[in-house]
Parts: sequence; structure tokens; C-alpha cells
Amino acid sequence: MINQPMETVRILVVDDEILIRETLAECLSGEGYEVSVAASAEKAMEIASKSFFDICLCDIQLPGKNGLQLLDHLSRTTPETNVLLITAYGAVETAVEAFQRGAHDYLIKPILLDELTGKINQLLEHRRIAQENRWLRRELHRVEAVDEIIGTGPEMRALFRMVERVAPTGSTVLINGESGTGKELIARRVHQLANPEEPIEGKTDPRAGARDPRKLPSRWIAVNCAAIPKDLLENQLFGHRKGAFTGADRDQPGVFLHAGTGTVFLDEVAELNPALQAKLLRAIEQKEVFPVGANEPVQFHARIVTATNKDLKKLVDSGQFREDLYYRLSVIVLTISPLRDRREDIPALVEHFINRHSRKMGKRIVGIDHDAMTILRNARWKGNVRELENTIQRAVILSDDPLIRIADLPADLVEETDDPAAVDSLDAAVMRFEKRHIQRILALYPDKKEAAKRLDMALSSLYRRISELGIAPEVK
Repeated sequence: MINQPMETVRILVVDDEILIRETLAECLSGEGYEVSVAASAEKAMEIASKSFFDICLCDIQLPGKNGLQLLDHLSRTTPETNVLLITAYGAVETAVEAFQRGAHDYLIKPILLDELTGKINQLLEHRRIAQENRWLRRELHRVEAVDEIIGTGPEMRALFRMVERVAPTGSTVLINGESGTGKELIARRVHQLANPEEPIEGKTDPRAGARDPRKLPSRWIAVNCAAIPKDLLENQLFGHRKGAFTGADRDQPGVFLHAGTGTVFLDEVAELNPALQAKLLRAIEQKEVFPVGANEPVQFHARIVTATNKDLKKLVDSGQFREDLYYRLSVIVLTISPLRDRREDIPALVEHFINRHSRKMGKRIVGIDHDAMTILRNARWKGNVRELENTIQRAVILSDDPLIRIADLPADLVEETDDPAAVDSLDAAVMRFEKRHIQRILALYPDKKEAAKRLDMALSSLYRRISELGIAPEVK
């Protein structure tokens, strides 16, 4: 006897022989499983379209469509269902084909109850381990994502506190900030705090939400509204019905439905055209969407978080953005200041990026020297945190020393610092002089071979310094 499952495991038995079908159903029900039966593959497909099954126990030889065709169908529509095929003695080659097409195991007739329950136990145990591994990978990704939100100054600490207060409410959130400030990371943090125990992948019925939203997954889905062509964005957001356009051979849910009870993050929301603004407004107000080609709306349960690097209020005043949509999106507004306005966060960010990229590259970079850090703290950072990370990644690649030094930083960064007095170290002065001198020589001698000769350096060395110093390649 197997132990009573901690939660109901649902099994679909498919066999055209009524005696086998009913006997298997009776035995499995007696073991504590919830069992449904079907006499054909077609009937099994119909049942599986309405309910989720953990395991499908199916005879290969069936009238009409056979067990392999049912296997193919379930692999496409409910890949979380484990298929255990039944084959006649001596037809092991068919079982091999079934494995190649995605079957999880097989039984040879006549079926022994002990063997059947043993294989079911194995399937459930393998699935449990796979689910735990997926959960651990997701937790690792979640922790890494949270760790990326670095901020030690009072402004960022206040922002973090606000995120913690807002996350459980389910309200729409608008995140303002320049490009590269970390808007998506803050949006992801809102999602994580609102969904601390996301359902284990594979345990939820994708159709169950129509009956009980608690059974839906809580997915995070990010969409960049500026990166998707406007004529495709509606389909991406709301989905489509079969036959809605050429090539639409089946229904396709959009991200609003696919997110379940999770979060849809719309980045660059200011780029939505007026028609999509109107449809998004209706979706938020009614909590339902119209897939392309649909006659009836479909309810969704996801939270909507948006972000923009533009001033939406100014766009509303100029008539480029709907005022009613703006107020729907801005129930809660989170603003991330540019990096140049929170320079106290730079040292912690630098340390984080050094650790990350030195690990990735297998290098032992333990920190940054005082002069180089002074440069970083006083740079203008037009590209914000994203630009800072790119700078540190480049420095880690170039550095042959345990410490990142000024020579490892882009020359342009050294020159553009907001505080010239901060870069009066000898290394910084030498770098500025070397760059300007090479630029003057190249202007006088456009041929690089001649320029290298005048500079008394090898041609390969000249090319390397041109690259390291960030000299524009406008000369031959």
C-alpha cells in the first residue's frame, strides 16, 4: 500500500476495454487518488481540456486516435501532466518511440497493481524533485535580483520603505526615473514582496483560474512598450483568438492572462499610441481584456506596474497622453533619482559590480583605489547605474591588478568629471595629457603608421592606446 498523498493527485485512465478501465479506476481510487476515465483518446482530450491531471495512464492501442497521438496532444497542451503508457507484451519498440515523444514511463500488459503503484510513486517523486529544483533556481534568481537593488543613502532607504508598504496593496504603481536608474528592479521588488510564495511551476492548472484565481500562477512579465512594433503590441498584451488573422491557428493568451495573479510590468508606457491607451484604461477599470478577434471579454487578475523616463503630466497637458489613464496608473508613484543626485550610493554599487563581474570572469579583483573611486564619485553619470556597471565591467576586464585604478577607467570619464580638482592625481593628469597629445599627432599625421613613428611607439601599441583612451576613430 502506498501512503495517502498529502494533496489530491488526479489521474486520468484511458483504455477502450471497460473491464481494464474500471478495474484500474477502482484500484487507484482505493489508494487515495482522484480518478477520471475515458474510453478513447478523443474523449480524454476533451476531459483534459477542462481539468488538470497529474498523471495520464493510457493504452497505446485505442480506436480512432491512438495513445501516442494523445501523448503528443498532452505534451503540447498540458506538459505538466506525466504520461504513463500501457503497451502489449512484445511491443517494446513502441514504448521506445513513446519515450522519444515525451512519455515518462510505460507498463506491459498484463498490469500488476504493485508495479503500477510503484511507477506512479516514482513519477510523483521525480516530479517533486524537479519542482523543488525549479523552486530553488527561482529563489536563487529572486535573491540575486533583490541584491541588485543597492542604495545606502536616505533617499533610497525611503524608497525601499515605500515599496514595502505598497507591495501588498495590489494598487497600480507608476515608477518615474531616467533610463538606467533601476526602474525594472524596483518593479520586480514590488512583485516579489507581493508574491512571497509563488506557486511551484507545474502544480497549477492553467485553466483553473477561471474557477478559482488562487490556483493561478503568479508570474512576473515585463514588456517594453517602445521595443515592440505598435501593430504587434496589442496582440502581445491582450492575446488573440484562433482565426483572428492569417497564421492565428489557435487561441493565444496575452501577457495580462499569462501573468495569472502576478505582475505585468509595462516599461516606457508613454510610448503607447492613443488606441492602446484607451484599451489599457478599460482593462484597468474593468479588470478584463478583449483578445484580438474576440467577441467577449476575458477577466484577468494580474497587477499592473508601469514605468517611464518621461514626464507623463507634461504629456497629459500637451494632449499626448490620456489624463484618465494617467490617474489610473499613478495611484502610487515611486520616483528614482538619477545617480548624480545620490552619489552616496556609488561606493556600495561599485563594490557590488566589482564582486559580480570578477566572479563571472574568474578574476581576483578585491576593490578600487582611492583616486579611481574619487573619479567615479564625481563623474556625471548621464547613463546612471547602467553606465556605472558598464564602466566597472570594462575595468575588471582591463585590470591586471587586485585593485581597479585610474588607468582602468575610460579616459572620457576622467575628463568629464564634475569636479576637476578631484582628478589632480598624477595618473589622471598623465592620462589627460597622453590623450590630448595623441589626438594632436593624429590630427597632424592621419596615417597611423606615420603617427606611431612620430610618437616613438609600435603601431599595435598605438591602436591599443587609442582604444583604451577612447579616441574617436575618425583618422585613417
